[in-house]
Amino acid sequence: MTNQTLDMTSAAVPDVTDDSGEGMGQRLYWAMADCWTIVRRGLTHYVRQPSNIAWQLGFPIVAVLLFGYVFGSAMSVPGGGDYREYLMPGLFGMTMAMSFMNTAYLVVYDTAKGVTDRFRSMPMAPSAVVTGRGVSDLVGASLDLLVLAVMALIVGWRSDGGLLATLAAFALFLWLRFALIWVGIWLGLLVPNEEAAGSLFAVAFPFAMISSVFVSPALMPDWLGAIALWNPVSSTVTAARELFGNPAAVGDTWIEQHALLMAVVWPLVIMAVFLPLAVRRFQNLSR
Repeated sequence: MTNQTLDMTSAAVPDVTDDSGEGMGQRLYWAMADCWTIVRRGLTHYVRQPSNIAWQLGFPIVAVLLFGYVFGSAMSVPGGGDYREYLMPGLFGMTMAMSFMNTAYLVVYDTAKGVTDRFRSMPMAPSAVVTGRGVSDLVGASLDLLVLAVMALIVGWRSDGGLLATLAAFALFLWLRFALIWVGIWLGLLVPNEEAAGSLFAVAFPFAMISSVFVSPALMPDWLGAIALWNPVSSTVTAARELFGNPAAVGDTWIEQHALLMAVVWPLVIMAVFLPLAVRRFQNLSR
């Protein structure tokens, strides 16, 4: 390679090592630009592989039919109310809670195929791969939630809480999903191969199911009900039911009485733990 070629290559890569305000601004700009490149890549995969969306929504849609119509007539809501109205916010929350294993699988796939190593070898912001995956997965989660909401309207579910309260409830679901994305990224960077990633379902399933998604924790054995009450999914689902104006079956425990507060706090706690872990794990790959 000639000196002229080296000079051209150096000019193509911005110098962002300066600690001045201008250097910090350049680092921020390129971090955002590189993040957007990863986001576009993720969205392109969604467009070209719509079967992935159908696969992610398959179980929630089957659950609507199974629990809403097959078992729904035998279900009761403490305090009264229509069970399908109680069920649908729970299924919204379950879909957001279980989707982090899809994030983990995609991270493992990119790592196994060498895509992650290629990104790390390129002159791009070290955080871009992780943050780009997080943003693209959040966009995908919004689409999942939209499709499931349309399905809920078809089966007769309605929100009686008003427009702002309804939007706030959906925002809480996405807030939980955004926090769990970092759990998925961290787990995806930990597991060695795609086969091991499939076992993450064993983690996601009890996390989503041992909650107030299908039944009130008051109807569970005391020890199991206590676990369900303090599950972040339960706080988000209970807060959303209240915002939607749907039956919530709220008990007199502190965690139930402050469901809205905890629906905001739990994701903050999750991100405070797993976002730094995910970024550090990515930076330490192959070291």
